Amino acid sequence: MKPSRLVLLTAVALLMSTAPALSATAAPGQGAAAASGAGSTAPQLAIQDPGFENGGTGWTFGPGTGVGTGNRHGGSHFLYLDAGAGKSAEQTIVAPRNGSYDFSAWIGSAGTGGTYTIRRNGETVGTVELPQHAGYARYTISNVRLKTGDRLEIVFGSGSAWVNADDLMISPAASADPEVTSSDPEIAEMFVWARKKANSWVQLPGTTGPVNVDEYQTGGTGTATYEPTYWAGYANRSAYYSRDMTHQLAGAHLLGLDTENETMLRSYAASATAEHKYFPVWSLNFDAKTYLSIDYKSPDNFVREVPAVFELVEKAAQAYLWTGDRTYVDDPVLWDFYRHATDQFIDLHNSAKDNGKVKVAEGTGQGIFAGAASYNEQDGDDLAEAGDTIATEYQAYLAMAVLARGKGDTKLARTYDRRAADLKKYFNDTWSGTGSGADMVRAYTVSGTPVTGWGKENSVFMPMKQIIDPGPRNDAYLDYIEAQELGPQGSPNIESTTYLPDMFFNNNRNDTAWAWMKKIYGERDIQHVNSSQGPNGDYPEVSFTLVSQTVQGLMGIAPDAADRTVTTQSRLPSGMDWLQAADVPIGKDTITVRHDGSTRTTLTNNARGGAYHWEARFPGVHKKIKVNGVPQHVRTKKVNGVTYTYATPTVKAGATVVVQVSG
Repeated sequence: MKPSRLVLLTAVALLMSTAPALSATAAPGQGAAAASGAGSTAPQLAIQDPGFENGGTGWTFGPGTGVGTGNRHGGSHFLYLDAGAGKSAEQTIVAPRNGSYDFSAWIGSAGTGGTYTIRRNGETVGTVELPQHAGYARYTISNVRLKTGDRLEIVFGSGSAWVNADDLMISPAASADPEVTSSDPEIAEMFVWARKKANSWVQLPGTTGPVNVDEYQTGGTGTATYEPTYWAGYANRSAYYSRDMTHQLAGAHLLGLDTENETMLRSYAASATAEHKYFPVWSLNFDAKTYLSIDYKSPDNFVREVPAVFELVEKAAQAYLWTGDRTYVDDPVLWDFYRHATDQFIDLHNSAKDNGKVKVAEGTGQGIFAGAASYNEQDGDDLAEAGDTIATEYQAYLAMAVLARGKGDTKLARTYDRRAADLKKYFNDTWSGTGSGADMVRAYTVSGTPVTGWGKENSVFMPMKQIIDPGPRNDAYLDYIEAQELGPQGSPNIESTTYLPDMFFNNNRNDTAWAWMKKIYGERDIQHVNSSQGPNGDYPEVSFTLVSQTVQGLMGIAPDAADRTVTTQSRLPSGMDWLQAADVPIGKDTITVRHDGSTRTTLTNNARGGAYHWEARFPGVHKKIKVNGVPQHVRTKKVNGVTYTYATPTVKAGATVVVQVSG
């Protein structure tokens, strides 16, 4: 047995570490459909004692194995296997229904040779050969298909040194399965890793798990039935966070987690009450109802950061564009939240600085439990207005215009288009000052003093949300941000770094965006700055955003599912000859898109019925454009300062169309 020394791991309690087996029914949800057997009344698949808190109930232990205390990952107990070959511990489960699942476990090993294996009816379906990694890291065996009555075995095997395991988790296998291929093998490898890792964070609906788990309450304060949700935030807390969730939403959609996205967005919308002055809470337990106690003390004492309010509106519109789901425009809880967030909320939080005819939401300058102006918590004290707040407010106005048009209210849509335009003009003419680079204003204190220099999130969000007018000033600020991020003042936590590819892609700096994607992926095995979190790659935002940055970033795919339209733009970096994303989910259909360089794009409509209207964009002015080899009239348009040559073919169900420019 491993000695009971701590390896600088804060005690954590993850899914079911102190909870009973999963409940007998699963909540409905698209993301869980592959595993839940929609409409089935059969018991849900469950692991007995997944956190070993009940002494290993349901597990079979061989010599040199057992349950110990000390080097646990969550709760107070863990599974140990002493050094030396031939030792094993296992559990057998009989599948109560058909389904496909991912099986994850936190494992540490002081040497090589250990194994984590899943068997089905005596045959191995997946094995992880454990590396030497004494700290806990998370390993997953994905897409294990089971039929009713199948015998599933979860087996841990010993190696040259001790092996510890803890906090096992079952996730429903992804219901969407896009595939990326390329002339560059690194992006294909990266996408496979990110897709698998992201889906391992999905909760199996109907799970009975702990609530209010944090680093101080490692056992939580009770249990609840989990709703369709996924991890978004620290792995040592039984909750999802608004900031993380909004950044993970697009990647979640690409894995088929639309029910999860809707559940989580609605839970935030429901929490944004008049009593909370229309602030949503910062984090919710996986039951999608209970506020995480470490972040919520009372209606006037809870963590809240202004940019999250507006990002929730922006991302609801993004979810609507990807899915076409009318819930996003018809559900009264969601709709009331959008209207409050972009009207009353701003009125209630707009007193420190006079902004003339426009309104800018503000923080208190008194810390996150009183309402912070910025995601940059280290820079949040004394700030009333920040670049990430005004930039997200701008995007929330644009999102409201999208949602209002989806609802059929064109008058309201025009109102929000005008508000967005007025706010952007004010930002560029007045709010951000006249400086460039380090001299651009990126915040104001509660006393009205402008703040320049490096502000991390309140700097990054301004060009990322495209509130800065395109041109030399925006270019200089992008240069400044990159210099800061590459220097000693760069973001120390990987979750902040994950915004950089988005920022550079949104500004057509494809080589730089790709370089940051590679950097993030390359640092996935480095220990996170929070010692209890595990490696960087085990921070959920990393994998989810690499999924979305591949499809939305490199591929430039932007849908409007309700209108059955899709826009594409190649953002391939230098040296990547071609890139294809197959089976990308849009609405109830999928498409396949391939870019050959920046001059040729192929789109296949995989739908069984119904055409898609495609806008194929190519940066620059080109002399010729062809659709399926037939010359077309050359048309150009300017979008956010960039001129594109484009064509708008209709792609019928089952058809493939090729658009190419030259000259």
